Formats: sequence, structure tokens, C-alpha cells
Amino acid sequence: MIPSNYVEKVYAGYLGMNVGIRLGAPVEPTHWTYERIYQTYGDIKDYVKPFKNFAADDDANGPYYFLRALYDDAKDRDITPNDVARAWLNYSREGIGMFWWGGYGVSTEHTVYINLKHGIPAPQSGSIPQNGLIVAEQIGGQIFIDTWGLITPGNPKKAADLGEAAARVSHDGEGVLGARFFCAAISKAFETSNIKEIIAEGLAQIPAESTYSKVAHAVLDFHKEHPDDFRACREMLERDWGYDKYTGVCHIIPNAGVCVLAMIYGQGDFNRTVEIATMCSWDTDCNAGNVGTVLGVACGLDGIADHYRQPINDSIVMSGISGFLNILDIPTYAKELSILGYRIAKEPCPQWLTDSYKEDEIYFDFELPGSTHNIRVSDPFLCLVKHSEEMAYQGKGSLEIVFDRMARPQNAKVYYKPFYTRDEFNDERYSPTFAPKAYPGQKVSMQVYLDQWSGNEAMGIAPYIRLATSKKELVQGYIKLVDKEWLHVEFTIPDAEGELIDEVGIVLEAYSPAKFKSMGRIFIDEFRISGPSEYHIDFAKQQINFGCVTPFSHNHGAWSLEQDAMYLMTADPAEAYTGNYFAKDYSVSIRVNPQYGFSHLVAVRAQGAMRGYHAGLDEDGEVSLYINNFGYKKLAGSKFVWELDREYDVRVTAQGSTITLAIDGEELIKHQDDTFAYGMYGVTTLGAARTYFRDIRLTERV
Repeated sequence: MIPSNYVEKVYAGYLGMNVGIRLGAPVEPTHWTYERIYQTYGDIKDYVKPFKNFAADDDANGPYYFLRALYDDAKDRDITPNDVARAWLNYSREGIGMFWWGGYGVSTEHTVYINLKHGIPAPQSGSIPQNGLIVAEQIGGQIFIDTWGLITPGNPKKAADLGEAAARVSHDGEGVLGARFFCAAISKAFETSNIKEIIAEGLAQIPAESTYSKVAHAVLDFHKEHPDDFRACREMLERDWGYDKYTGVCHIIPNAGVCVLAMIYGQGDFNRTVEIATMCSWDTDCNAGNVGTVLGVACGLDGIADHYRQPINDSIVMSGISGFLNILDIPTYAKELSILGYRIAKEPCPQWLTDSYKEDEIYFDFELPGSTHNIRVSDPFLCLVKHSEEMAYQGKGSLEIVFDRMARPQNAKVYYKPFYTRDEFNDERYSPTFAPKAYPGQKVSMQVYLDQWSGNEAMGIAPYIRLATSKKELVQGYIKLVDKEWLHVEFTIPDAEGELIDEVGIVLEAYSPAKFKSMGRIFIDEFRISGPSEYHIDFAKQQINFGCVTPFSHNHGAWSLEQDAMYLMTADPAEAYTGNYFAKDYSVSIRVNPQYGFSHLVAVRAQGAMRGYHAGLDEDGEVSLYINNFGYKKLAGSKFVWELDREYDVRVTAQGSTITLAIDGEELIKHQDDTFAYGMYGVTTLGAARTYFRDIRLTERV
């Protein structure tokens, strides 16, 4: 039976995973030896790098994207390795992002992707006969599986079976046993915080004679003799179980030893466990991430130190093919995982939980303890943001913003980040790409409460958005707050002038003079961005970020900006996607100027690299509509003589089960198909091509 605190435990586990990844990532490269980490950082007790925003990581990408097999294929049954293999192909961009593309036969994940692409099915794709023992037993078998444990609370056998099915896409032998061990351990952590019981349950789900079990028991036996010296245990691992004995880039066995070491010497303390995992070197972000999930669930939110939690601010980014999905709010995702957990357990999901999760919009209710939903303030000297259970418009939680001695005309922005640009990151780890989570035409609403302590004038607020490239702020009219009252604030996002939106929120302004400085608090609750959008994209106002033209995620081809156009040059099929991943009925028009090649298409309802509709200029003087469902199939066509070096207004509309193609205002194809009900839009080609794309306009329909 699912525990009553399930959602909070999932939240803590997923947050714990990301704390571990962020802590371990800076010292992951092999040049960071165990000795160098100690000589440089000593006894680690905090993050070693002050990231502006932490870029994507494969240890977060895999657990997030591969779980989507439960939506795409295994909707009403247990998953198979083939289901997860299809998620690999659908959500990855070949050669960039998602995981380490270190070369065929070197990187296990790169090897497996190529196997799958060439038709080698799972689980053969990750098997020892196919790839050899060394490639099959690298660490990836256990680093992509945390979410399978989070959706199977108190059911270690089920968790281990799901983890194994997912891991067999890419791994075999000991590599798969790591998935079983950690999924079972995460599942058990919902029932007990006793770390010895948790480790024992993980080991119960793998063969006792396995090397994985043997290295774990070697650590446990050493701990009995030396319970206070994790560094001595690390020396034992180096001597008896090190990389010199288990080769490849990153073998699972030495790292399994580190994970068990960190958990047993961490003594059930979340913070110390992820710190030890990081100090022990080898695959630091993977190890700290895995044990962070286990201890996050076991210890709960209260066990995660504020100095680890606050910099994350409930937000991480990914680097899959959907820029919309790549921007992740952790409390919202915890609710999504919990809903899946009820589904897997075949138990009814609580109504409050289903009501609080909106996959196609932004909805923050601040109900989970400590949740901030990535709301930020522009001036932390004037304002402090934190979660509160003192006031709530609905439920028990809200966001509290303390303003301290503000006087006219001082102000501070309180905002949500719906989009990121390259300058907001310190590095380019795994090349994330982004599509905005907020668009012109949508409604923004929130409840705001004023508790003013001093000042002779009440504080005021003004809704605003900021444009991503020009940094221009579009501020609407000021509203004077009323002390000790909730105020409903609602506004429509204005036209963004062809740019993207990277801040949505309110400007908090003081009206009191300096003699009577204002102090107090506002509380924000029920923050929402929803409704149909209507906007255009001007490529003269876009950027190249992480190798992609904003706001697109490119897969194959060479893409660039040329004046007011996005330019594609490719020798192979290529694609680029953007927009709300869950958009259903909409019309998108793009001015397409073909320079070379037979295929120049516009995509709608694209759910990844392997799913969606594509319509536009095709070979032999035709326009065509294709469906891509792990292979392109032509659905309809019409004669239309088109020319190279001439611009066409290509409009594709998805309404219900009807897909319509119009060129320069003339409807040429109207076809019925109900395979895909939602998805991104974009541009594609089925062969070698050169094309200019200009002036994108999108209108959602209700």
C-alpha cells in the first residue's frame, strides 16, 4: 500500500538525486583523482562550484526521459526493454546531449544508440554477446533508473524488475544487477530509514554469487572492523576492486563499492552520504546521485541541508529533444511521478494530487514542504524568498517574499524563469536546449497577500515579462496592495515582438519615502500560466545557444542564423523542434524558401524524433503529408508545382483528428488521422537539403 507521505518522499528522493549530481559533477573527470579531490577540497561539506544555473547531466536525463516509455508504449502494462529502447530513440538527439557520446565501442550509451538505430532490438542492443563484457558492464546500468524505484514504493521486487527491464536496453551482466540493487533500495527506503535494512533489500534482489554482491559485502565486512574510517575503506576498494581490475571508461563494480561505502559510512545521514560519495572519486556525480535518491527518500525533506537545497531552487534542466520538457520543476515532477506510482500500484490516486498536476501548463500551489518552484527575486539584498505555511490562499502552503527597508522608487522583481539563454550557465554540460514555458496570449494569474510591518504607504505591484534577447521589460500598470487582504492578480502576456520570454512575474515597488521605509512580506499562492498562445518568432531577434538556433532543438544538419532566417544545410534527413510539448490543436505557418533538395516540411504534433506529422514541399512537384511513427509513411499528397529559391507560406493546422496543409493560403491537403493528439512543431527534411525558414507564426485553438 502506498504510504500517506508518498509525494513528499518522492520529492525528497528526486531532489536528493539532483543534489548528489550537482555536488559530484565538478570532480567527475578522471583527472580528479581521489588524492587530488582531497588535496584540493579536503573534507567536503558543501558544493564545490557556485553554478549560476546547473546545466544538464546524463544522470538526470536518463531517469527522466526513459521513464516516458510509460506514456508512449507501456500505458496499461509492464514495460519491456523494447519500450524503453523506443524512448532512447525518440527523445535523444544523435551525437549531442542526453548521454556521453564517446564513440562506438567506447561509450556504452553511444554504442547502444547506434545498435538501436541500425535495427538491433533490445535487449540484444545492450547484451554481452553484442557488445562484449567490458562495454556491457559499465556504470550506466544503474545511473538511469532512479525513477523506477520512486514509482514503486514498498515493492522492491517490482522495482528491481522494472529497473532491470530498463537497464537491459544498454547493459548486461553486472551492469543490470546495479539497476536491480538501486531500484530495490529506493523502494525499500519508503518503508525504513535504516540504511542496513535498505542495503540488505537491494542485495536480496541480486544473486549472492555475483561480483556486485561480493564487492558490497567486502565493504560491509570492512566497515564492521573499521566503522569510523571511510578513507581506509576507499583504499581497500582501490587495492582490491579498482579500475585496474575492472576496465573500460567507468566500470560498475568499483563504483558499486563506493556507493555501498558512502551509504554505510554515511550512517543514514543524507548530507554525509553524498559528501562521502563525492570524496571517493571515480564516477562522482553518478554515485552521489544514486545514493542521494536512496537517502533522500529515507531521510525525507528535513534531512537535506538548506545549503544543498536552496541553490537548486526546485529547478533543473535537461538536454533531450524537447526544449519544453527540458525545463523541469521538481515539485511538479514529484507529483507526476507519484501519479505514476499510484497507477503502477493499481491504487486510486488522491483527488488533490490529480487536481494539482497540470502537464500542459504552469501551476504552482506551493503545497509541498519547502517548495519554491524556481521563483526568484532580482535583488536579494532587498528581498528574501522562502516557502511558508503561515499563510495560504488555498491549502496550507505559499511563497513568502520578505521586503526589507524599501523606499520610493526602489523595486524588486519576483519572477519565474520560463526560458534560459547560454549566458545564464557557467558551462555547456550536455548541451541543453530550451523552448519557452510561457507565450504571448496566455493568462498569468496568482493570489497575492500583503503583510506590511512599516511604511506610510502600502506596497504596489506591476505584472511584467522580460524579453530574452533584448532584455526589454514590458511592465503593465501598477496595482496598490491592500494590507491583510488577498488580491487576485491576472494579466495576459503581451506580444513579445518576435522575441522569447525569459521572465514572468511582478515588480514589487515601495511607495513610502525614505523617512518611512517599508518593511513586511507578501505571500504568493496559486501561480498559474495557462491558456492558448498566439505569437510569432523573428529570427533576426534569436541567438545561437548550445549549438542550436533559439528556441529549437536540432537533430542532424548544420543550422545557423542568416539575417532574419534560420538556415539549414544538410546531407541527411534533419529536424528541429520547439513549442509546448503538450499543445493539441494549433496552426503554424512558416515562410519556407527551398534552395536545394526535394523535401522541405513543417512538423506538427511531434512527440520526439520518431513520432509526429510532417507536411510541406515534396519531390516530383507535390506537397505531401507524412506520419513518422518510428518510420515515415506517406498519408496524403497533392500536385503542386514548386520552385527552388522561391519563398512559400506553408501553413499546417492540427485540429482534432484533422491535419490540413495550405500553401500561400490555398488548402491542398486535408486528412484524418488520430495517431497523435499533441506535440511540438518544427521543420524537417527527409533528405539532403538547403532551406531558409522565416517568420514563424503560431496560433493555438480551443
